[in-house]
Formats: sequence, C-alpha cells, structure tokens
Amino acid sequence: MKQTLTSPSGVSASRLAFGTMQFGGRADEAQSRAMFEACVEAGITHFDTAHIYTEGASETLLGSFLGDRRDDLIIATKAAYSGGATRENILTTAETSRQRMKLDTLDVLYLHRFDPDTDMRESFQAFADLKNKGHIRYIGLSNFSAWQTVKAAHIAAKFDLSVAVIQPMYNLVKRQAEVEILDMADDLDILVAPYSPLGGGLLTGKYAQGGAGRLSEDDRYAARYGVEAMHKTAADLTTLGAEIGMHPATLAVAWAAGHPTGPSPIISGRSLEQLQPSLDALTFEMSPALYERITALSTTPPPATDRLEEQS
Repeated sequence: MKQTLTSPSGVSASRLAFGTMQFGGRADEAQSRAMFEACVEAGITHFDTAHIYTEGASETLLGSFLGDRRDDLIIATKAAYSGGATRENILTTAETSRQRMKLDTLDVLYLHRFDPDTDMRESFQAFADLKNKGHIRYIGLSNFSAWQTVKAAHIAAKFDLSVAVIQPMYNLVKRQAEVEILDMADDLDILVAPYSPLGGGLLTGKYAQGGAGRLSEDDRYAARYGVEAMHKTAADLTTLGAEIGMHPATLAVAWAAGHPTGPSPIISGRSLEQLQPSLDALTFEMSPALYERITALSTTPPPATDRLEEQS
C-alpha cells in the first residue's frame, strides 16, 4: 500500500479504512461508537465519511467520537455530491463538514463525483483556497474514471496541488478498476481506497441465506448487483470459505486489499458483529495461491487494448 496519507501527528494510513456511511442511519449512536472504538483498537487510522451521508449525522457522530485521538487519525470526507463541483458548493459543503465534526482541518477532502458541467479549474481553485487557509491537507477524487483522474491531476498541478487518493468501486464481482484505474494510480503514486469490497453485502453470503441488506432494501444496489454470475461468484466464495474455515467477508476484503498495486479498501457495517469479519482481514495473511483461487471465481475484465496477442 502506498503511504501517501498521514495523520496530523504523522501516523500512516492503515491497511484498511473504515467507512461511516451507516453512522446515524442503519447504525445508531451506540452501534456506531462500538464500531469506531473497535477499529481504533484494531489499528485503523483512516476514517471516511461524506457531507451527504445520513443527512449529516455520519459526520456529526464521527466528530464526537474523536476526542484526544484526533491527531493520530486521518479524517476524510467528501464534498459536492449534489449541486455540482462549483467553487461555492465545494467551499460551502467543506465548511459544513468542518463544523459538524468540530475540526479545524479536514485531512482529506474528496470531490464526491465527477461534474461534467463545471470547469475543473474552478474546482481546484476552491481546493487551493481551502488548503491555503489550512482547512484541508489532502485532495481526493471519488467515482472518477482513469482519464478523469489524470485530467484532474494535470489541472491540480497548475495550482501547486496533487491528487493524493482516489475512491473507485472495487470488489470480486466489480473488477473494472483493474483495467486502468489501479495501474494509473500506481504509476501516479496515488493511494486507492476502494469502496464496497463486500459488494453491498453480496460477498458475505447472507442473501443466499435469505438475509436482508442493501441489495434487498435499495433498488440501486439491487440493480448494481443483479447479475446472476455475481451471485454465483458469491456462492462459490462462501463454499471456499467453508472449506478453509474463513468467513467469506474476510476473504473478500483481503482479496480486494491483495491486488499487487496495494489498494486500501474501505470496510463498513451496521454493527460490530457485522463488521468483525471485515476487520479480521487486517490480520489475515493471504497466500498467493489463495489469492489466485479467489480471483478465478469471477471473470477478469479484458485489458484496455484489443491487441490481445501482446498480453502475457
């Protein structure tokens, strides 16, 4: 993993990050605090939230949990999911996030998604102003393609800025990031903190057992993971887990972290009980042979070239 992020006191980003999307929503305050404390105890230093999550409750709760550990942790949030990546919207959402978490400085501020209608120079001028004020330390991009990221990095450099981290979707049944994003980030020395390593819970095996979650409660996730082959992969991962005595969620997270470019997956959960198998991936040592077995459970996406005769 690239150690491109450090906390204010100089602590490096942990192998996994923790996402607080559930705080104040599916996870109440007590459940949220229990997960936060377990993550800190396990050695996680990188915590991710967003201006839009649970109408602000996620940021508010995360900020309230930090206490005197704040300087040893990396706090990342995201701006401008709605309303466009305009200067005004970035500055407004970033300030709201700072106030909710009671932070002088946001360690990472992401653009939550690409905005085709706003000139990126306007967006990065806003980032430059925030950094000059000491309100942010690092810049990130979420849900950007490879070409969008390279374009953003080029424009950022004009403001003496760099892109430190990106957040694509990546898991065993969503492997498009392998085509260009992971290699692009590796070449540009950008940390990749992919989200959804469990595929909305699909790779835990719970849906095959009649369990509930995002795929059964959210039409977007149902459509995103509605391909039969994805469910076959999830079933095969569960079978493999039973064979070697490991929870499929542990295997799924460890696999996502095991890519040769060293991504830092964002784990999450509704409760500590649900989170624990993902947290166990922090200490799970995956052998190259097991990584290959898991990789073979889903289709490797074709390379970004039609000259297949040149592929090794």
